[in-house]
Amino acid sequence: MQIAELVIKNFGKFTEKKIRLSDGIQLFYGENESGKSTIHTFIKGMLFGMERKRGRASSNDTFTRYEPWENPNYYSGSMRFESGGKHFCIRRDFDKVSKKVQLICEDDGEELSVENGDLEILLGGVNAASYENTVSIGQLKIETDRTLADELRDFATNYYAGGGGDMNLTGAFDQLKERRKELERQLKAVLQKKQRQREHKEQEASYIWRDIHKLREEQRCLEKEITVRQEQEREKAERETENKGVIDEIRPEKWRIHPLELLVFALIIILPMFLLHQPWNYLIAIILFLSCGIYVWNRMKVGKKREKTEPEKLLEEITPEEEKASIEKLKWELAHTKEELKDREIEYSNLQEQIAELDELDDSVKGIEKECASVQFAANKLEELSRKLESKMGEELNAQVSSIIREITGGKYNRLVVEDQLKMSLISEGRKIPVSQVSRGTIEQIYFALRMAAVDVLGREELPVILDDTFAYYDDVRLENTLKWLAMNKKQVLIFTCQKREEAILRKLHIPYKKGAVG
Repeated sequence: MQIAELVIKNFGKFTEKKIRLSDGIQLFYGENESGKSTIHTFIKGMLFGMERKRGRASSNDTFTRYEPWENPNYYSGSMRFESGGKHFCIRRDFDKVSKKVQLICEDDGEELSVENGDLEILLGGVNAASYENTVSIGQLKIETDRTLADELRDFATNYYAGGGGDMNLTGAFDQLKERRKELERQLKAVLQKKQRQREHKEQEASYIWRDIHKLREEQRCLEKEITVRQEQEREKAERETENKGVIDEIRPEKWRIHPLELLVFALIIILPMFLLHQPWNYLIAIILFLSCGIYVWNRMKVGKKREKTEPEKLLEEITPEEEKASIEKLKWELAHTKEELKDREIEYSNLQEQIAELDELDDSVKGIEKECASVQFAANKLEELSRKLESKMGEELNAQVSSIIREITGGKYNRLVVEDQLKMSLISEGRKIPVSQVSRGTIEQIYFALRMAAVDVLGREELPVILDDTFAYYDDVRLENTLKWLAMNKKQVLIFTCQKREEAILRKLHIPYKKGAVG
């Protein structure tokens, strides 16, 4: 790909500005705040668009920073470029209300679809992240982020395993990770539900156990009461038999009159009949008979009103029928208590079985655990495959990056080793030197070599290299070597700088370049 023309309709500080570009090195000089970064951002926006962030982040995002200074509602531009031997023009409206994009092939007038990935195809499959980690180097942004490692890993998988397919290994890992998280959430929810059920059953069982304990105590009390009542009944029967004999001895006659009294009364009535003369004897006898009768009658009344003995009272208070009814009631209550106790014990036993079943893993839990294990197995196998393929790609990347670092350091470092997650070390005179132990200028060169090697490995279409004040830490020797390499290996290079060193070195080395105006 080669950019032919930029038309900045309204973007940042620029309005209706045209910039024509050609192949080779093109140098754009400008003081700070002259608009170099604006042009750099405009190119990226034309290729990949700009989305406004939400919330507080929107106050300082790229969209807001480069809103037009004049007429912000008219936020747009276009870019003409060549790719695959054909010429294209892309137009974008960045405005959040009327946002739209149009991609046209100028050779035949065909309109392509950016939404369906036609532009990405023209860019050789490079996305915004890959672009920023390779050919697009902003101010003090020479270092890459971890997304470049993911891009390289995905490329290795596609290239070596899929023969150029479109497998997103990082996305596959993310999907497996999300699936595992979802399964873990499901498992947690199921286990929590089972735990809540278990706690409910245990609480219910505790209430039933309390009832069982209470019923057992009632049963013991009733059994004891029935035993006492039966013993009392037996003792009462024995007392009745004994008391009857005592009462009969004390009061042998029905009317409570002693036989001697009756004998005396008879003599008193009979004797006057013989001792006195008629008719007085009859009169006196009648009087004595009446007197004795009155006495006997009074004795009968006193006998009925006299205070009864304790055995008599006891016998009168509780009748045998009442005693029998009370014991039968107790026996009925005992039988009812036993029946209820049996039911509660069965219910308690059933609850214990249900609790034991809840402690066991059911099919749903086993299914989730099995799927979790399968997902983890797939992730492990995918990781294993990725490492093997990444190792193959790493050999190619290491060869490429070592060639670049050798040239831009003038042979000081012959080899750069890139390991997992883009951990890098320099090889010099047989010694392995960690990146952290070299100078800032060398670190800048290391990341520059990594970017250029990565774009060669990843890109199916060569993209313009855009350098925005990239060489601040380079000394003149490093800068000379780097510009030489760029001139020999890159088709189109755009250098934005606030210094004049680049131009002086290009002239010194007789490297052809074109100079463009920023302001």
